[in-house]
Amino acid sequence: MPVTPFHFGPGGLIHALAPRHVSFLSFCAANVLMDVEPLYFMLTSQYPLHRFFHTYVGATIAAIGTVALFTLVLKLASLLRAPDPFHLKRLTLGAIASGAAIGAYSHILFDSVMHSDIEPFAPFSNWNGLYRIVSLAILHGFCLLAGTIATSLIVIRKGMAANQAEKPPWAE
Repeated sequence: MPVTPFHFGPGGLIHALAPRHVSFLSFCAANVLMDVEPLYFMLTSQYPLHRFFHTYVGATIAAIGTVALFTLVLKLASLLRAPDPFHLKRLTLGAIASGAAIGAYSHILFDSVMHSDIEPFAPFSNWNGLYRIVSLAILHGFCLLAGTIATSLIVIRKGMAANQAEKPPWAE
């Protein structure tokens, strides 16, 4: 299934552990961008579904494309003085780049375990030594657990921040 939300769990955890250094939005965007490829091949009934963008070379280009897209959106948003509901203007180029790179490369890693048609090292090799290295249940369980931990960490952090904001200055 393209654009699987399972990929987002590990990305959420990495973001929760380093929120200023890893953009969850660019992580997700890189994942979605990469899954346009198998979606197209699914809709046109062409096999294999996972081709160029499901290689480490293709993932690198997807990550660069994601950074370029975010850079363009940020420039346009500042020119247009658009509202910023997702706090994009707070993102640094480093956080965007690390989110995109981690998103793209982890996408290849997880899909290599899951899909038989992935050749992650193409065009240099058609070897995929990760295929079914663990069961799909374990892979999906790991992704769900990572997402659950991420959500817990973010909720705890937000709660702590709200408690700090509510304290009067003399209570510190």
